[in-house]
Amino acid sequence: MKILTGNDLRTGAVTWWDGTGWSLHVNDAVDVGDEAEVIIAREVAARRVNVPYAIEATRTIDGVRPAHIKDRIRALGPTVRPDLTLKPQDPQAIDWVI
Repeated sequence: MKILTGNDLRTGAVTWWDGTGWSLHVNDAVDVGDEAEVIIAREVAARRVNVPYAIEATRTIDGVRPAHIKDRIRALGPTVRPDLTLKPQDPQAIDWVI
């Protein structure tokens, strides 16, 4: 699965392409397949996101999991102090191990 990520131009927050816009939650990310470059060009031109790029990910029973550790950290927040991490949309979601 290929997903898109970038940073919101207004807030700097990590964002994930959800098929129609940008979400703060990696589990909203959709597989863009071969359309990655087209979507990236359109979104850069619209100035909604800074430096979007495609990454490999897998969808598990726990949600979307970026393949590379760098992007897992971007998705889940700091590697220390769990009180600072982005809370999951689903309060029943289990903890991920980075």
